[in-house]
Amino acid sequence: MTRMAHGSARHLPQTSGWLTFAGTLAMVIGAFNVIDGLVGLFNDDYYLVGNNKIMVFDFTAWGWFWLILGAVQIAVGAGIIAGRMWARAVGVLFAVLAAIGHIAFLRAFPLWSVLTIAMSILLIYALTAPPPRARG
Repeated sequence: MTRMAHGSARHLPQTSGWLTFAGTLAMVIGAFNVIDGLVGLFNDDYYLVGNNKIMVFDFTAWGWFWLILGAVQIAVGAGIIAGRMWARAVGVLFAVLAAIGHIAFLRAFPLWSVLTIAMSILLIYALTAPPPRARG
């Protein structure tokens, strides 16, 4: 709480390093997913799976999924850094979607998927650990 010259008090929002970290991490995961999407769209032969199918989708469908999810995650990361509460909730949702999607994508690119799953779990923790009224 800060005391002003005329005697009134003003409440400052709590800042959280976790939220700044979470916003940055959401943008990094989003960038990874955009790269995944572009590779899936333009270079089907890059991935390790031979029959060009992962679960039920081909690489083109996965490419669009990762591209759209990554673009949204980058925007959500900017919202988290700006201190928007809606971005924190949406960030958790899209981190869960990315983790589940990368579990399905494990056969195609194992190392990249495991790294992204680990970062998604860390992102979920970073978004849920700070005080409820904290800003990035």
